[in-house]
Amino acid sequence: MISWPAPAKLNLFLHITGRRPDGYHELQTAFQFLDYGDELQFEITDSPEIKLSQSIAGVADEDNLIVRAARLLQQHTGCRKGAIIHVDKQLPMGGGLGGGSSNAATTLVALNYLWQCAVSDSELAQLGLELGADVPIFIAGFAAWAEGVGEKLTPINPEESWFVVVKPDCHVSTAEIFSSTELTRDCEPITISRFLSGEGSNVCEGVVKKRYPAVANALNWLAQYASPRMTGTGACIFADFDNQQQAQKVVENLPSNWQGFVAKGTNRSPLTALASTLNESNATAR
Repeated sequence: MISWPAPAKLNLFLHITGRRPDGYHELQTAFQFLDYGDELQFEITDSPEIKLSQSIAGVADEDNLIVRAARLLQQHTGCRKGAIIHVDKQLPMGGGLGGGSSNAATTLVALNYLWQCAVSDSELAQLGLELGADVPIFIAGFAAWAEGVGEKLTPINPEESWFVVVKPDCHVSTAEIFSSTELTRDCEPITISRFLSGEGSNVCEGVVKKRYPAVANALNWLAQYASPRMTGTGACIFADFDNQQQAQKVVENLPSNWQGFVAKGTNRSPLTALASTLNESNATAR
């Protein structure tokens, strides 16, 4: 059975440039994938039932984006097959690493292949947008500059650094941060070239630090070794290093009540790489 990667992502910066009448925020951000994440396996069944082999703690199966993604693809294509889905969960929940969105994207891509639905990537991305604003970036599979609500994507090639990612002992509510009156919503738009030359920050970071002291403490701790940033609305923070060895030494000193890992930034998603390999193999076999 194939293991399908559901990689983490980092928001390398996050600016909010306005707010739409429907309440969604207009933003600018840059996504980069990590070579670290969850792994999903799909056991295809002849009955249409979608089932997780084991529920994920704190999330009802009916609300799980994996189950919702599978059912959405069924409805869209009329597929009568089902699946038992096995999840090896590595990414912390509520960390700003995109774990739920990545799981949904992997489910759409994997079942499109395994059920032989022949839905295009652009069509899958449109389906993914119904599940969450970040899902299309995981389906597209390239590091990207994102605008709008996160759906307008332009490929970019930032440096593929080694990162230390730290999850302090707290869970940050994205809805709480985006509804905060303290949040800056009128950032001047910047260009990709300005970002790649070092400009850009995360406007959510100051709000999160005030409301979640654990995030402030983690940023202060990681600042001993590098210049840390927060990804998305947190709680995870990260910093880049020249090599894996430097990053690993930092993680070895991590306080015991925090989670952390070392990962390499990658401008091509491991999911996209696997899907391309499988499709090429099938084309050759034919």
